[in-house]
Amino acid sequence: MIFFPAIDLKDGQCVRLLRGEMDQATVFNDDAGSQAKAFVSQGCEWIHVVDLNGAFEGRPVNADTVDAILDEVQVPIELGGGIRNLETIRFWLDKGVRRVILGTVALRNPDLVIEACKLYPGRIAVGVDAKDGMVAVEGWAEVSDITALDLAKKFEDVGVAAIIFTDIGRDGLMQGPNIESTLELARAISTPVIVSGGVSSMADLQAVMDQGGDIFEGVISGRAVYDGQISVREAVDLLSQRTATGAVGNQGRNA
Repeated sequence: MIFFPAIDLKDGQCVRLLRGEMDQATVFNDDAGSQAKAFVSQGCEWIHVVDLNGAFEGRPVNADTVDAILDEVQVPIELGGGIRNLETIRFWLDKGVRRVILGTVALRNPDLVIEACKLYPGRIAVGVDAKDGMVAVEGWAEVSDITALDLAKKFEDVGVAAIIFTDIGRDGLMQGPNIESTLELARAISTPVIVSGGVSSMADLQAVMDQGGDIFEGVISGRAVYDGQISVREAVDLLSQRTATGAVGNQGRNA
């Protein structure tokens, strides 16, 4: 499995939110490029980036900060937040982002996901964010009437590189991931699944390994890394003990 340290960007700074609330942001670093470089120095092979302002505004907002990250590191970056059309997908991929994450638009316009997968094979992921099992969109500001599983099933066999499943109720609270729900999703679809939300300790990572080491593609963690509860180096070493079928490769910015 791949360990993805997270960089969530709000107004150019690295932050973490509680349950997706923009007014409950904790700033951890005001230099995202140096933060990314620090993660790479500790052995990470991918970095997960979210343009939080973009998620709410529906357009790229932190492009200059993403550029700074890309300038500092050569490991692949996956990025989400406010990506709602092919123009924005192309914008980020042309900058050097390895793959983009489509969230709100996956619910609103699933045909766009299908088209993007055809145009950019292996470079499109879908973010499925759930609150009590139901998909949340628009930066988690709205909850839909479709289940996370039903949305994920819409993209079977269309070429989606990964489903990133986040339980909003766990995100930023340091209470552990919802492994049970994530396993239920992963077992119901063939697309690789990445665990996100609430991963707060090395014990949580061990639990993910024990319960889903042969099925999950990777794990994302943010706050616990910044708080020192998870060592990036130790997390990478732990998760690399087993590689899920279909795991992503380590391809750099210009791949």
